[in-house]
Amino acid sequence: MNKRINWSNSGVGREWAALAAILLALLLSGCSAGEKTVVVGSKNFTENVFLAELIAQQIERTTDYGVQRRFNLGSTFLCHQALVGGQIDVYPEYSGTALTAILKLPVEGDRKAVLARVSSAYAEQFGAEWIEPFGFNNTFAVLVRGDEPESLATISDLAAAADRYVLGFNFEFAERGDGFPGMAEAYDLKFAQQPKTMDLNLVYQALGERQIDVAVGNSTHGLIPRMGLRMLEDDQGYFPPYDAAAVVRVEALDSLPGLRLALESLSGAVGQERMQEINRRLDVEHDSVSEVASDSLDTMLGR
Repeated sequence: MNKRINWSNSGVGREWAALAAILLALLLSGCSAGEKTVVVGSKNFTENVFLAELIAQQIERTTDYGVQRRFNLGSTFLCHQALVGGQIDVYPEYSGTALTAILKLPVEGDRKAVLARVSSAYAEQFGAEWIEPFGFNNTFAVLVRGDEPESLATISDLAAAADRYVLGFNFEFAERGDGFPGMAEAYDLKFAQQPKTMDLNLVYQALGERQIDVAVGNSTHGLIPRMGLRMLEDDQGYFPPYDAAAVVRVEALDSLPGLRLALESLSGAVGQERMQEINRRLDVEHDSVSEVASDSLDTMLGR
């Protein structure tokens, strides 16, 4: 018998408590690194951890700086606060997430415009710079199992039958500007019960075990093809672009010569298909993040 997942609906208060614990841990562990150390952070899902490890290994390969890895810090909010507070120097972020979750700006669909807007705002407000993106767009994916009728092809189709389905997604999607409230309004989604919230890494498991009928995940996740899941078309273009990029403190760039070059060498190096294959190795084959990052650098940069 499959073990059932324990659901939770805690929100902002839980985020603040987690942030306080993280910052205290970082300070106690000496995260106020010396001038020859770069502190790399990440969110708490596989793809983001991989990108952070890619950054860390490239810094180690191309500079003489030490690297402290502060991975799995938590949500967007927690990583952003750690960056602004100087507890980390760099972490991977997504343009649409920065636009809506951090800057609280309206959703827009033009990739170049979104990147320009977040880059300008981060420089002015947070003293942080967006490096040119890695090369893929990891949009939200509204997913159903492969045995659902083919007539269920778009999010508008889902809206017409929403009262027959149970929806699930991660905690952050419940509250962010490009998350469930806006999607529900845009598509007039009315489910029979409140969506279930959980850790992002459990969303796919819950869908496969039929504890939910529809899930919101990430389009590049390796379990999507492995589990035979189907992505519903965002036929009204609700979601903004989510180009992944390294976001780094300007102070770190100024004080650590060579750091910029190390980060910029990863720009355009990870295309959409490559990221899907990497996620397959991580999520399906369960290869180690460190090994996959090393292999990827060898392949992408001709090492």
